[in-house]
Amino acid sequence: MAYGNVKQINTTLKSLFEVIGDRPCSFLKNFNPHKINSGLNLKHRFYTSSDISLLLITISDILSTHGSLKKFYLSHYEDSDKSVKEMLERTSDAFLTTAGNHSPKLSRGLKFMFPKPSAGSACKRMNLFLRWMIRKDSIDFGLWPEIPASKLIIPVDTHIAKISRKLKLTKLKNVSWKMAEEITGNLKKFDPGDPVKYDFALCHIGMRKLEF
Repeated sequence: MAYGNVKQINTTLKSLFEVIGDRPCSFLKNFNPHKINSGLNLKHRFYTSSDISLLLITISDILSTHGSLKKFYLSHYEDSDKSVKEMLERTSDAFLTTAGNHSPKLSRGLKFMFPKPSAGSACKRMNLFLRWMIRKDSIDFGLWPEIPASKLIIPVDTHIAKISRKLKLTKLKNVSWKMAEEITGNLKKFDPGDPVKYDFALCHIGMRKLEF
């Protein structure tokens, strides 16, 4: 849901948690599809209620098979991977395959939930999620230390792209996976072990409308 303005995101999440409660993992491990399909009546930009229902069904299926999202992601990670690119490609394929087991035709919204680097997407939401899970500081949770922070790719949207062009971190004009890699590569010149630690500061330049 991490796209659109904050007010819209919060409105969507409030409606969602009214259905699934304040223990979403427990809810999904003891899943009742009927409760979801009958109780969920919301949309979020590209997502319909059907898309969000199918997302929850898919996550429930993955939790049943792997036990946790962490184990699911790690099952698609290889130590030899140069970055999280390969893992994101594999996990998006796996998410869409699992969703396809429950729906004969995947909607535009469902496909938007699981973008692929190979299609050129910057995969902003996925890279942001991995930043939260892998990095460890006062902002990020650091729950997946098995994956080095050095392999993270910066989450790029139009705001980060604009700021990065001004700072000469990228020469590219269009937001894409290639741009995300280029920005990350330049940030590695300052900290090769943790280049994405600069994401929060760069993001807030745009959020606070600072001039520089």
